[in-house]
Amino acid sequence: GYYRQVGTAWYLTVYVNLCWALGQLVSAGVQAGFSNKEGQWSYRVPFAIQWAWPVPLFIVLWFAPESPWYFIRTGNYDEAEKSVTRLGSTSKGVNAKQTVAMMIHTNEIEKSIDQGTSYIDCFRGVDLRRTEIACMAFAAQPFCGSAMGGTPTYFFVQAGLPESISFRMSVGGLGIASVGTIVSWWLLHPFGRRTLYLWGLGLLTAILLAVGFISVGASNSEGGNYAQASMMLLWLGVYYLTVGPVCYAIISEVSSTRLRNKSICLSRIVYYVAQIICNVINPYMLNPTAGDWRGKTGFFWAGCAFTFEELDILFAHGVKAREFADYRVDAYAEGGDVLTKEG
Repeated sequence: GYYRQVGTAWYLTVYVNLCWALGQLVSAGVQAGFSNKEGQWSYRVPFAIQWAWPVPLFIVLWFAPESPWYFIRTGNYDEAEKSVTRLGSTSKGVNAKQTVAMMIHTNEIEKSIDQGTSYIDCFRGVDLRRTEIACMAFAAQPFCGSAMGGTPTYFFVQAGLPESISFRMSVGGLGIASVGTIVSWWLLHPFGRRTLYLWGLGLLTAILLAVGFISVGASNSEGGNYAQASMMLLWLGVYYLTVGPVCYAIISEVSSTRLRNKSICLSRIVYYVAQIICNVINPYMLNPTAGDWRGKTGFFWAGCAFTFEELDILFAHGVKAREFADYRVDAYAEGGDVLTKEG
């Protein structure tokens, strides 16, 4: 919410995903640096490094500008004007007084619209479809393989790579992820959210299938192990170029203005439920003392990713859940042939 109020909305909602990628990159770098150490400090120091982050974060928060919308809602219009002046671009000649007047008018309209709304309204009329799309878009993140790709070091080790190489490859993969998120900023406008999201799910499905087939055909060869690892690096690049960042833009834009906060909260709840499920079953499938699927786990997540791709299309076209079986989905068809009714 703060990001949307102090800057360009879609850029900063996508930036949330970059924060995830950079945080994981730093974590992977620390783990790689201590992976060859022995003794209790090999794991204590990485945990202790986390204590250093609150200090610079508090410094940044101290100098962070307050949202002009906060001042508007509290009736402090002079401070709102100062905040707009501070945040505005001098090259574009932002008129602070006019901007604040517009914000006051917008705030009054939103107050009149928001009166009497509740979470129940998210499941009524056209808002039900909006809520479904937001929830499905968020739930697809963990179910498209992020439980496996989001813990690359563990997967690389289970795929047969040496631990030292696994740590270094994780750093490289998360570096690719960070770059992918930045590149996605330039792809959102020309290609659009829906195209990037659905094509992303399709590519992730293909990559996960490739990992599974490599594991079946060359599970005990060094070349096969490195091939699986390479495909997962590609998975990280595609995910953080498409599904990862684009999801944040979708959920912040698909809901109606009066129910946006409630819709985002509901979609995040669905995401956490899906994440818990995936985080429970994924280690079991990979672990050699349990499922011992290793790379063949890709088959499971490929099936989930493909299913969510089809479901997203069905929801977007307003097909009723009880009629899903009557439609055939082709995500890559041209024109109006994406969805056809059978029979």
